[in-house]
Amino acid sequence: MGVRLMVVDEHRLLAEALASALRLRGHRVLAAAAPTAGAAELVVSRAPEVCLLGTAVPAEPGIFDPIVTIKRERPQVAVVVLGPVPSPRGIAAAFAAGASGYVRHDERIEGVERAMIKARAGEAAVAPQLLQGAFTELLNPAAQPDDEGQRLLRLLTPREVEVLVRVAEGEDTRLIAAGMRIAPSTARTHVQRVLMKLGVGSRLEAAALAARTGLLDRAAASGTRGTPGAPGAPKGPEIP
Repeated sequence: MGVRLMVVDEHRLLAEALASALRLRGHRVLAAAAPTAGAAELVVSRAPEVCLLGTAVPAEPGIFDPIVTIKRERPQVAVVVLGPVPSPRGIAAAFAAGASGYVRHDERIEGVERAMIKARAGEAAVAPQLLQGAFTELLNPAAQPDDEGQRLLRLLTPREVEVLVRVAEGEDTRLIAAGMRIAPSTARTHVQRVLMKLGVGSRLEAAALAARTGLLDRAAASGTRGTPGAPGAPKGPEIP
């Protein structure tokens, strides 16, 4: 029997792709929503059995506030967090807020589906290897954890970061070219170079990697995204 669910993620492309995949597997998707700002109200009004809630920064203060609201207003709704490679704090914060499960962003669709079904049944939906990794990190904390998002951000030029942001927002080559005031062939070249630098084979994989590592949030915080010619826009070199 299919699960009645909602998918909520800051990145619309990811939310809609996951929703489509789950519909094909027989589940009833009530909505695929972005951004997460109004997620709690939407979930409360639709009352799904399960809410898949995407987040790029599970340790950020207040990131799981929507879960608190959902569980207070609709305690029967099971919330499963889709997040990056988790830290112990990230997993703990999710469950403390009322989540029923935690699944990595790069999990296969079968794994997401299993977590949904377990959460609907009232079980904790966390892969044993995630818990094992969390306990290992707690017992052997890294002195200086790698910042994958920052490392990837350094690989890209300001123009390529803007292209990645637009890809994650679901823009095709024509929209990217129009928004950046460049030729479609140039936009296509930018996209291919972004995929090559990130080591992925598709736009969807690039968007997922950027969301999982927090790259897009870092780009926004540093003001990298901008429109050419606008005040404060980045002055990165044009790639022919």
